[in-house]
Amino acid sequence: MAYPSVDQLQKLLAKEVFHYAKDTKKAAGRALGTFVEIITFYYLKFWGFERYIAIERPLPEYANDDLTHNVEYSLHPAYDKKMVEFKDDDLPLTAKKIAGHKELTPIGIPGDSIKKSKVLLSKDLTLRNSCTICDLRDLFLNAYLDNFSQGIARCAISFLHRKPFAIFECKRVGVEEGVKKGPQTIEKAKQGAYVARTVSSLQKMRYADGRLGGLIEKKDGTFCLQEYYSLLAKVIASNDPELLADFILTIGVVSNHGNWFTSENHNKELKVLAQSYDWLLFLTDEGIAQFIDDLLLHPKKEFSPVRNALLASYTGKKVVNKFTKVKIALSADAELQSYFSVNAQAIEGWFIVIAPAQKNLAMLRSELKTLKSKDWPRIHS
Repeated sequence: MAYPSVDQLQKLLAKEVFHYAKDTKKAAGRALGTFVEIITFYYLKFWGFERYIAIERPLPEYANDDLTHNVEYSLHPAYDKKMVEFKDDDLPLTAKKIAGHKELTPIGIPGDSIKKSKVLLSKDLTLRNSCTICDLRDLFLNAYLDNFSQGIARCAISFLHRKPFAIFECKRVGVEEGVKKGPQTIEKAKQGAYVARTVSSLQKMRYADGRLGGLIEKKDGTFCLQEYYSLLAKVIASNDPELLADFILTIGVVSNHGNWFTSENHNKELKVLAQSYDWLLFLTDEGIAQFIDDLLLHPKKEFSPVRNALLASYTGKKVVNKFTKVKIALSADAELQSYFSVNAQAIEGWFIVIAPAQKNLAMLRSELKTLKSKDWPRIHS
């Protein structure tokens, strides 16, 4: 790694990018959290899951709709897909404009259900990732920009079910340099753990001997009870609506503050998260540093749009941020996709699988592919 620690990298960002801020280190720390979210999103995009993703969509707790939680990324069953095209003269591509396309008019989208403030692609070519067009009872329509070339914007429209089959949450927890370990550290972990434990029908329980058990209630009031990861594998492999209808695979992605984690030393925060999410991935200091060095601090010429989008977003003036998981400059999006495609093998090495034991990213990708391919209309009927 070109930098001795994430803290040193944060100091460098504070000096070179966030020098205008009142609290330069805090601004750089927030940006590091954004980078973790962007890395996670573009890796999912490289895996081929973009058209199933919703961003920051409220997710109700299992059997308790009164409480909802926004999660970074939720992956939803796709009931249908359509492709629509617009000319560059049609920009901006608003939700209302997309909903009025001739391919979608037969659906009869109610005007009051359209997310009128949402814009997939603006006139200045700012892209909105995972742009929700409207809600239709148990489904919602999301638009994704497939490509924009020769004056034509080609968009994919996914008809997604409101109940996701998986969620990803990004957490940057630990202790920054010069900060004493305080209650906020474990509280961040507890917040993530609470969501992970409450949104899925597959519930965790602890046996008296310390083993982790899992249970799912069936329609007749009986329970399917088994060792947790055995039951998890059974659910993913199953086509049984009773097991799948309200099941959500939970994945946490955590990154470091300072010397918080090593492979041999799992602090309390990490243990809390590892015992709550179905999968817990650790994004290493080396991975974040490589991303920042390659794309933001010392980019090759072809990756300069990524750096330019970052610098244009953090000037100290009131501007539209074009470098977030939600909104990003179209040119930066194209180069990020290229970077993740070319460096896929190296990027896989940025992640350490903390839980489940003896698993790897290829296995997680396989589980997600299995879940997205289920006959969800039958399961939800």
